[in-house]
Amino acid sequence: MNHHGLRGKVVVVAAGAKNLGGRISRTFGAAGASIAVHYNSPASRRDADETVRAVEHAGGKAFAMQGDLTQVAATEALFQETASRFGGVDIAINCAGKVLKKPIIETTEAEFDAMFAVNTRAAFFFIREAARCMHDGGKIISVGTSLLAAFTGLYSVYAGSKSPLEHFTRAAAKELGPRGISVNTVAPGPLDTPFFYPVESPEAVAYHQSASMNGKLGDIQDIVPVVQFLATEGWWITGQTIFANGGYTTR
Repeated sequence: MNHHGLRGKVVVVAAGAKNLGGRISRTFGAAGASIAVHYNSPASRRDADETVRAVEHAGGKAFAMQGDLTQVAATEALFQETASRFGGVDIAINCAGKVLKKPIIETTEAEFDAMFAVNTRAAFFFIREAARCMHDGGKIISVGTSLLAAFTGLYSVYAGSKSPLEHFTRAAAKELGPRGISVNTVAPGPLDTPFFYPVESPEAVAYHQSASMNGKLGDIQDIVPVVQFLATEGWWITGQTIFANGGYTTR
């Protein structure tokens, strides 16, 4: 019988130092997994180190590694270092993302390129490297956005640069299925984290709250179990986009 638990598994978490990624790193580590905690900028080094200490305090193994995943060499290095330290990779979770809320007519070429570099390019090569390094029976999970099912303005480049994740997910699920590797995207709604607030006005925050079933923003504690399920007992689910958003959007 295949082992679909987390104990003894090796997990790479892109943007795994804080917010949703940090909670995933800590939760999976406490369940017995070894965690590669990726972070992007030196400003996140302290969060990454704290997350590593939390995993180790809970009895798991972890290390932190900085890298700009818009550079393919950094993604390759992340997986190679993880495999070198822990003997391979079993689960890969990409929480990295960049958000922009702006009218199309005001969006610059540089902003467009930056959004697609993080949300599309980095996401694709994360899946590629995960597939190359992963043991058979592994799981690849990307974090998208519930705006994929929204009919709204101002998020054109953000939602547009996240939308290819669905196509990458389906293609990878078909290609990697014979190896028993499942590939999925989790699409949260707006979450009550520092990632959300910088681009939103108080009025917009109130609107986002009103669109959920309980009048509140999402909590990362409600998303982590969805990711954990896909990485364990939910292994039979593959090629899907799972909208976990309290009714914020649906399709």
